[in-house]
Amino acid sequence: MEESVVADFVGRVHASEIGSDEPVTGRVLLSERRLVLATDGGKATVPLSAVFDVVVGTVPGDLRSFFSDSVTLAYDRRGERRTALVEGEPDDMDRFTRLLFKSLLRDVTVTVRHPAKVGGRVTDASDHTASVTLSPGAIGFVDCPDPFKVDLSAVIDYERTDRTLAGTRRPALVFRHAVDGRTVTSIATVPNDRALNVLGRYIKLEYDDAMEELESFDPTEEQLEILVSIYSAGGEANIADVVTGDVTQTSMVLDTLRDEELVVDGESGAALTRKGQMIVTSYLESVNA
Repeated sequence: MEESVVADFVGRVHASEIGSDEPVTGRVLLSERRLVLATDGGKATVPLSAVFDVVVGTVPGDLRSFFSDSVTLAYDRRGERRTALVEGEPDDMDRFTRLLFKSLLRDVTVTVRHPAKVGGRVTDASDHTASVTLSPGAIGFVDCPDPFKVDLSAVIDYERTDRTLAGTRRPALVFRHAVDGRTVTSIATVPNDRALNVLGRYIKLEYDDAMEELESFDPTEEQLEILVSIYSAGGEANIADVVTGDVTQTSMVLDTLRDEELVVDGESGAALTRKGQMIVTSYLESVNA
């Protein structure tokens, strides 16, 4: 490899070029241009320009019994769609995942509108071109008049769609994230579906884990009413604003929501956590559908 290697570790790998039906121990080398998986039985080289999707932590069904935690790359080889899987120690995989996305998004220019909305209010924000920068647990949009950063742990909802920004209609990501107790909506259009896949996968890295935790929680009508009341109050509300009946009963429901980590105590009253905002967002979307 002529270019500099940014990640180099030993893990378990699988790719059709290696010639094994089961994952094997191999050396994983990543540069800004390609991924190389080298084993005793062969070598697989994946040009990053051919990668059109990346999935973290989800393994295809026929390999699920072999991999507990992995990164899967889907790529094109002479018109044929193929996959390569990598598994390693947590520290190696965290670094590998971040550097892989960084390399895949290295030359991607997006057009952003931020904030497009604050809560339910549409803003007059302008559209600007921006570069994407990645850091542990965050994505930044820089080289624009109003650079901003989004913590992945703050993302509460996202949608893949098409939008017109700066006069051009392109594939877009519309994502909502929590900022100081408020829900902020940002829009980013990208040049093609490949960039949309990769950027979307990075933004939702921590979103899927949070959604899995919420699947086990089935809120009652009273709990939903209180969560929506807090949301409608602009992020924080005292008990007088959310009483749905008896004050004592409301206090008990709030305690339950605190135990479920959906509500915390803010400076001026009860405030929604990220999980609480995700539940409210899903509920309001189902009501308005």
